[in-house]
Amino acid sequence: MPDERGFGVAGVLDHEVVRAVARAAEAAGYRTFWANDTPAGDGLAALAAAAEVTARIRLGVGVIPLDRRPPDSIASRVRELGLPVDRLTLGVGAGGAKLALDLVRGGVPALQQATAATVVVGALGPKMCVLAGEVADGVLLNWLVPSHAATSGGIARRAAADAGRPAPRIDGYVRVALGAAALGRLREEADRYGALSQYAAHFGRMGVEPLATCVTGESGQAIQTGLGIFAEALDETVVRAITAEETADAYLALVEAAAPR
Repeated sequence: MPDERGFGVAGVLDHEVVRAVARAAEAAGYRTFWANDTPAGDGLAALAAAAEVTARIRLGVGVIPLDRRPPDSIASRVRELGLPVDRLTLGVGAGGAKLALDLVRGGVPALQQATAATVVVGALGPKMCVLAGEVADGVLLNWLVPSHAATSGGIARRAAADAGRPAPRIDGYVRVALGAAALGRLREEADRYGALSQYAAHFGRMGVEPLATCVTGESGQAIQTGLGIFAEALDETVVRAITAEETADAYLALVEAAAPR
């Protein structure tokens, strides 16, 4: 099987940079271009910018919290932006909801009815992986070492088989930093996530520090070696880019260094 890769940026990234990076990612052979959705950055709007300059690459948002944006709101935004649903993947999660599983279990089918886009579930723990296999088209994993990614993917696939559903796609965000300056920014991000209770529990289950789930290096060869370890565990390894500067040149260097071979 080919080593399928996606390339991911933050939804808050300037749209001119988004256009440049999405265009380069398509030319380099990445399967998907992803944008994070955050309170400060509309991931769907970033994908609309990417759609303006691409024709083939799939577009993914990871992930929209259903406690903040319900399914009808997401579908409405997709239509408003004119996003191409034939190459769109909508990643959703529970956000900060207390009844997380219930929210996602009801939200995914509602979103599937409201749009023809692919719908995947962002999952950290085994219960959400089971739910992803039962109701969604795939699972989007995050902050994982390869062995745990394989375990989580197996949980989702078994749940789908038990429910009589097709095998879900198993995709995963892997944070990648090229060079010492980018590594400094990655350390800041790792510390920020590690201080959040649900992620602290997640890293505790794996018995690793956040940086152990990331790929870093001073050269393209080092990045390729690190990413290759994830290929057997994931259907698509999403290069979640962490750069030293929020410039097109910085992102384009990583697009090239991490490009699928």
